[in-house]
Amino acid sequence: MDSKHLKKTPSLLGGGMIIAGTIIGGGMLALPIATAGIGYYHSILLLFFSWFCMSYSGLMLLEANLHYPEGASFDTLVKDLLGKKWNILTGLSIAFVLYTLTYAYITVGGSITHTLLGDTIGLESSTSSILFCLFLATFVWFSTQTVDRVSTLLITAMVISFFAMTTGLLGEINLNLLFETNTPTFSQSNLIYFFIALPVCVTSFGFHGNVPSLVSYYNRDGKKIEKSILLGSAIALLIYALWQTSIYGNLPSSELLNIQNAEDDIGLMIEKLSSHVQVDLLSHTIGFFTYAAIISSFLGVALGLFDYIADLFSIKDTKAGRFKTALLTFVPPLLASLFFPYGFTIAISYVGFGASIWAIIVPALLVVKSRKKFPQGAYKVFGGYTLVYLILLFGGLTITSIFISLLVA
Repeated sequence: MDSKHLKKTPSLLGGGMIIAGTIIGGGMLALPIATAGIGYYHSILLLFFSWFCMSYSGLMLLEANLHYPEGASFDTLVKDLLGKKWNILTGLSIAFVLYTLTYAYITVGGSITHTLLGDTIGLESSTSSILFCLFLATFVWFSTQTVDRVSTLLITAMVISFFAMTTGLLGEINLNLLFETNTPTFSQSNLIYFFIALPVCVTSFGFHGNVPSLVSYYNRDGKKIEKSILLGSAIALLIYALWQTSIYGNLPSSELLNIQNAEDDIGLMIEKLSSHVQVDLLSHTIGFFTYAAIISSFLGVALGLFDYIADLFSIKDTKAGRFKTALLTFVPPLLASLFFPYGFTIAISYVGFGASIWAIIVPALLVVKSRKKFPQGAYKVFGGYTLVYLILLFGGLTITSIFISLLVA
């Protein structure tokens, strides 16, 4: 029997950790601020709805992906099922989103590395970014399994730091603050806050670039991939909900709204929380959590970009081929980080638009076409076409919210 068929299927936890690690980034810290205008329980509902729609758009992508050979990514799927025009649009969206996120993580990760090690060993800021990128790029170049193991360690470290970060806050929760009567509602004139919050919640559940990687990783076992996606995204949802609870239970929505316009909004939020926990301890644990989250997100996003580029240019999965793919994956964002270290703040504001196209709308369209072309598929997402139309409406709502958010910014 072919050794490929004898290969042991990886654990469910491994794929779940890749998904969770990709989803949970340093941006989680800003979620309470971004959702301040809609209040605690509306923010939890919006996070749950975003999690549901993003998770099942990912499963729709999985359903379409399983009809193609291992290694097939968005380029192969979209070109075959939706045609050249959609492939160009999707390709541009994927490249923009994944390259921009990789660029942002290199920039921020390099900056934190410089802060931690710069004075100790005399590293320049640019050297810190190069070392951060090269060290982590090695794991992506080596294999998906390596990313799985590193992601598992990082998620463990993040969970420990997360509970250290929230234990003091959860112990001081004021239930009246969580369900305060002056919490804004969607029916009031401040509906605008819903449009501001939605794109942030949507981008907080991005993992879709990893689906083709998991198809190869799990030897095309659709049900196991589905479980790993739902497990990883559910872990992220739980952590987000606990974080929202710990912040909203200690700070009123009105105070969080005032923080929205501050230049250093995270820093100001930590300062406001200092009356509930020791601020130095909170700052250190948040710093550690953020660094671990940036590294795990970098690995997950870079893995998705790596596999997309390999598929796009039909690069073989050999050591030499993976090295070529690694150069195309990491050199452009690294150079952008070195020459334009502050430009990502503008680009990142448009990431949600690109993600709405290729992570919500395109998977729904792909599953419609794939069901017509491959009616006997072994794996199908539940919900039929009703769920497909819901996801398409969700994508349209997200794009509308992004445009409204940019207009009022």
